[in-house]
Amino acid sequence: MATTDRPGRLFLLSLSLISAAALSYEILLMRLLSIVQWHHFAYMIISLALLGYGASGTFLTLAARWLADRLATAYFINAAGFAFTSLGCFVLAQRQPFNPFEMLWDTTQWLHLLAIYLLLAVPFFCAANCVGLSFRRFDRQVHRVYAADLIGAGTGAVGIVFVLSTLSPEQSLRLIVVLGSIAAGLSAFTASAHVSRWAAAGVVILACALAFGAPASWTRLHLSPYKGLSQAQAVLGTRVLSEHNGPMGRLSVAANDSIPFRIAPGISLSSRSEIPPQLAVFGDGDGASAINRFDGDMADAAYLAELSSALPYYLSERPRVLVVGAGGGSDVLQALYFNARHIDAVEINPQMAELMQRDYADYSGGLFRRDDVTLHIDDARHYIAGTTQRYDLMQLALVDSFAASSAGVQALNETYLYTVEALREYLVHLTPQGMVAITRWMTLPPRDSLKLFATALDALAQSGVAEPAQHLALVRSWKTVTLLISKTPLSAERIAKLREFCRARSFDVAYFPGIVENEVNTYNVLDAPHYYQGAMALISEHRAQFIDRYKFNITPPTDDKPYFFHFFKWSALQDLLTLRQQGGLPMLEWGYLIVLATLTQAVAASVLLILLPLWSLRGAASSRGQRPRVAIYFAALGLAYLFIEIAFIQKFVLFLGHPVYSVAATICAFLIFSGLGSAASAGFSALVSAKGRDPIRTACIAVAAVLSIYVAALSPILNLLLWLPDAVKFVAALALIAPLAFCMGMPFPLGLGRVTVHAPQLMPWAWGINGCASVISAVLAVLLAVHLGFTAVGIIAGLLYLLAGFSWGSGLRLTN
Repeated sequence: MATTDRPGRLFLLSLSLISAAALSYEILLMRLLSIVQWHHFAYMIISLALLGYGASGTFLTLAARWLADRLATAYFINAAGFAFTSLGCFVLAQRQPFNPFEMLWDTTQWLHLLAIYLLLAVPFFCAANCVGLSFRRFDRQVHRVYAADLIGAGTGAVGIVFVLSTLSPEQSLRLIVVLGSIAAGLSAFTASAHVSRWAAAGVVILACALAFGAPASWTRLHLSPYKGLSQAQAVLGTRVLSEHNGPMGRLSVAANDSIPFRIAPGISLSSRSEIPPQLAVFGDGDGASAINRFDGDMADAAYLAELSSALPYYLSERPRVLVVGAGGGSDVLQALYFNARHIDAVEINPQMAELMQRDYADYSGGLFRRDDVTLHIDDARHYIAGTTQRYDLMQLALVDSFAASSAGVQALNETYLYTVEALREYLVHLTPQGMVAITRWMTLPPRDSLKLFATALDALAQSGVAEPAQHLALVRSWKTVTLLISKTPLSAERIAKLREFCRARSFDVAYFPGIVENEVNTYNVLDAPHYYQGAMALISEHRAQFIDRYKFNITPPTDDKPYFFHFFKWSALQDLLTLRQQGGLPMLEWGYLIVLATLTQAVAASVLLILLPLWSLRGAASSRGQRPRVAIYFAALGLAYLFIEIAFIQKFVLFLGHPVYSVAATICAFLIFSGLGSAASAGFSALVSAKGRDPIRTACIAVAAVLSIYVAALSPILNLLLWLPDAVKFVAALALIAPLAFCMGMPFPLGLGRVTVHAPQLMPWAWGINGCASVISAVLAVLLAVHLGFTAVGIIAGLLYLLAGFSWGSGLRLTN
């Protein structure tokens, strides 16, 4: 039966450790599965696996009587279960022959996916049981238990980032096993424990033996055969020279002496230039970047003049250049070949920078050690916001892989490089004759390039340019498309040079001011001049109608909706289904459909998990009238909390420079400060109740009110602080989130405490509802952000808090 004594410090430490381990495990699995598959396949699997939290509520409700006298023992078993299953279930999931690209024609893939769901849900189920059992065991101290849970989870969120800075993902997985076992062991040393301390010690020793003694083959990652590294390794002679791990991903350097790499995207088919020996660097097994062997002889770099990205160098002399995405240095070498005056190269991944400055510096000719090259380890938007330098050329060339881009698996990845606000910022930092050059992969039907063209038109118009179409040019090779955005109208001289550049390399012009149709689709002939037709439609007075009717979503992205790679339209679904029969589906917009399928499955599973416990509660007539209020309240809280958290994670990606940093800082701040809010909720309840007000309703209204201030003021504040150093921005992020998170920590323990007093049999059900709603919210928030924007998601969250606050109506209107 439940106890009303205060949880001891040792128990709270145990709970915090299991929560830290569970949150770390969640983030780590995203990292592991992003390497194995792609981000959104990983997102789909983890989202459904987290339904283990909802299943926990169902289990605790159904097993309430059996568990009544075994709460401490059950806690220990579940903590130990988390420790062993976190490794064991991942190993078994790795053995499933799952290939997401075959799902629509191979029904067995759905069975493999289901098996992965169930396996990965087990550790989360065990961790959630630990929290739910703690609520039952210390039912009058919910605020303390919830605070320990949140603070532990928040610490785990930031801790795993530091761990990944020193250990590989596979090694980090083993560390989580140890952390879970220590949490189990500590629980046996609490005053009210009913577990042998020898048994606890045995669990810790066995878990450590498993963590450090399991063979490497158990955790070895099996990459999708569609990833670039897998395809490269299928070629005879390819070998991986080194692997470098960090929070931003895994870099794999590969070589092939028998069949050398020839990474020269879209090189002119008439080129006679020899490509020098190259190494390929793969990020998370995809998106190869070339490291050219270079000894200082610029003749070896001549092939770089035969790429479409070389166009801006023919239109300017000795430019000062900003290269965004330095990677393996090909764009830097291209700028040096054209005698650039100085090159600032921005690289967001410090592991990549270290690779080029240390491990492969000699191979690449010390590109980043030259006096005329300055390497900046930073996000491009951050760097540009903080510099006063003006550039003759900003070069953004192919900063993502062709496979990922064309397959649509990046569809719901946010990127702030290609928004309207980003292009406006680029234009501000150009010299009067400066240009921005952006090279994208060529896709058919056109998507990326037309969306970018439309975005450039908006950016120029918002910058005060009267005739934006006079500032743009678009050319394509057989594989790539390059867009030029000029600060001033393109002159006749520059247009003449552009024509000659394309003619000499058999590239096709798609647009420049004054172009006529007989100049297009000449060399790399398509069935129709799609790029020219699209560009002309976008500069016409019928632009809005063209965007609306176009088969893909090419609406310009903004910082509030930074989903450049989201091209899916429902009107194209019939074509997708048709392509299923032709084997062409993997080349279309998978990302959106995957997240939509995830939401559908999450809702279906959640409804089942929420309704199932009602069977065991059917005899509890005293709680029957309160169930609707409890369901609405905890569902609204689960939806709203994650809506806010997800929206803030996305907003802080721009501010902190990378999703990894944003996830760590945002989740850490929300959970820790919500934990402090939970700890303060009992005092808040007493204070508000003394004034004759309902503490739950007051807390929910307070969250909605504070959130409304954030919705109005957060973006301007973040833009003002964007130039600050990274460490200062991290602290600023914590400080900005703290007040809102503190308020958000109160409604849940206040509500659960009230249920405990007046309908205790509903407590585990309420916990399960909140868990299920949180899983749905994590997926639904992304879909809403894509269509409505982050601001709208914040407004909806505020309305949900108001719904929660007023959902009690005339029922359960008692103080805690």
